[in-house]
Amino acid sequence: MINVLFAAGPENWADYQAPLRACFAREDLNVALSTSHAAAETDYIIYAPSGPLQDFSPYRNCKAVLSLWAGVERIVGNQSLTMPLCRMVDPGLTQGMVEWVSGHCLRYHLNIDGTLSRQSGAWDRYVPPLASERRVTVLGLGQLGQACATALARIGFDVTGWARSAKAIAGVRCLHGVDGLSDALRTAEILVLLLPDTPDTDTLINAQRLAQLPQGARILNPGRGTLIDDAALLAALDRDHIAHATLDVFRQEPLPPDHLYWAHPNVTVTPHIAAETRPETAARVIAENIRRSESGEPLLYLVDRALGY
Repeated sequence: MINVLFAAGPENWADYQAPLRACFAREDLNVALSTSHAAAETDYIIYAPSGPLQDFSPYRNCKAVLSLWAGVERIVGNQSLTMPLCRMVDPGLTQGMVEWVSGHCLRYHLNIDGTLSRQSGAWDRYVPPLASERRVTVLGLGQLGQACATALARIGFDVTGWARSAKAIAGVRCLHGVDGLSDALRTAEILVLLLPDTPDTDTLINAQRLAQLPQGARILNPGRGTLIDDAALLAALDRDHIAHATLDVFRQEPLPPDHLYWAHPNVTVTPHIAAETRPETAARVIAENIRRSESGEPLLYLVDRALGY
């Protein structure tokens, strides 16, 4: 019997219980799934940073902690977590992110907001350029960044991707390093932020880097709220250097009602919905990782503690 502790909070138990049981059965895993296994008898922990479990030291026989979240910044530094940690790479989450990014890039590209605001009876024709004439930059080429960059290139956009280390993606101009970042920003008519939250990326998009963007650039941030210097972005919006920002993630969530983003005419706020983990598809990832571990195969999406993701 494999004892699996669901430590992702009671609010998630009702949604995940049935899909997890179904996936364990499909993988022919003899699993006892519970929210209350004794620590010494727990083989695996299904975890969310919002859940109650913070001290992993009693779980000395646990083989792996399997997170339901793609981001691990709230757990990776936990000194009591000494067993392997796997982040969530959920096909449903990835598809949701691709749809959100593609939809808002097309919204900007086709000037949908401006077209709707001109429904006054005047025959005011706006003919957008073709996607091949629109330069889009994706910062962050992990699982989500690669999927979004590939989807945008397939639509026809002129896509540049940037990562800390060298990457190769068909149809995407890939840059890396400090010099590569400057080049990537200078060509970004639409900038998509999909970097992880690490000390190196905190406030990466500051006043200096915003100034490197072309006049009238637009920003999409479905990645992490810490990537942006909020005051610098608001200042760039106020002087019209940045034409618009669509933001899905924030330093404080929910975004406070009095935050300046809410009232700014050139900011669109979405409530952290760009990439939601889907229980049905996430359950398959959890079951596959337990199957792999029990079979002696490498775990999927293992977190590198030194890198922080």
